Amino acid sequence: MPTDNFADLLTQQIRLKKTPLVVGIDPRLAQLPASIRDAALHGSAEVTAAEKYEIFSKGIIDVVAPLVPAIKPQMAFFEELGPSGMLALANIITFAQDKGLMVILDGKRNDIGSTAQAYANAYLGKRPKSPWGADALTVNPWMGFDTLVPFTQTAEKNAAGFYVLLKTSNPGSAELQEQNTDRGPLFHQLAVHIEQLATKTCGSCGYGIAGAVVGATYPDQLAKLRSMMPHTLFLVPGFGAQGGSAEDVAAAFDANGLGAVINSSRGIIFAYETPEFESTAKSNWQHAIEQATHKAIAQIANATPASQLR
Repeated sequence: MPTDNFADLLTQQIRLKKTPLVVGIDPRLAQLPASIRDAALHGSAEVTAAEKYEIFSKGIIDVVAPLVPAIKPQMAFFEELGPSGMLALANIITFAQDKGLMVILDGKRNDIGSTAQAYANAYLGKRPKSPWGADALTVNPWMGFDTLVPFTQTAEKNAAGFYVLLKTSNPGSAELQEQNTDRGPLFHQLAVHIEQLATKTCGSCGYGIAGAVVGATYPDQLAKLRSMMPHTLFLVPGFGAQGGSAEDVAAAFDANGLGAVINSSRGIIFAYETPEFESTAKSNWQHAIEQATHKAIAQIANATPASQLR
């Protein structure tokens, strides 16, 4: 049945593709395939780089669109190129959605009051509901729970979702997120609030439109948070090149293999640089990405409840 709930839409795509793998789009000029990196294009350095990022990203999307439910562009790599980079990002979002992929923008936006509302208006909801047309956005909650209100309201109105930074994969995350208070660690208090938002916005799949970013590099805490947040969708970075294994992310899922998406960026999009896929990459860099995507899908299925999706 048709739905306008982000959690239901994402769950449908996960079931359709039979995997929770999400491919991160994090281009770096020096790591692009030589055929793209060394192409002679006319324009300033920033404009030329943006064009190459767009060619590269669309090449990735062509490969992964039949295989995964969503991509996660990291906005910073496009922003550093200025307006041309942001135009490339806008084109990539449209291209991905035209290929049937959902788009989770990794921008870690937020502010207070009307500024938070402006961010929500800018990003949340397919065009024409928002100018950027994203299906979901990552959001920084550390200015206070009130800053999440505009994202909740706008996402619910525009059939979108958002993922709140809860327990991130970087080594220094404990310095703030794990600070103890008389009510327990700060990230546990935030987890309770996110779960309340998710419960209030549940779709028929049993999950809400408010999600949480929880790193694969902290598997014990991931398991604890899943038990605390039964209605919250997880976005799990840190799998693959950042050191998180498929076994590490197993606790993110419910018994049906739902409730989470697992992001892999460098391990897939730069697969042609690795010895494992070197021979494949010599003939076609996209084939290396395709093989790496299949490998990641199999790893997750073999070590987690996502096997139930097959």
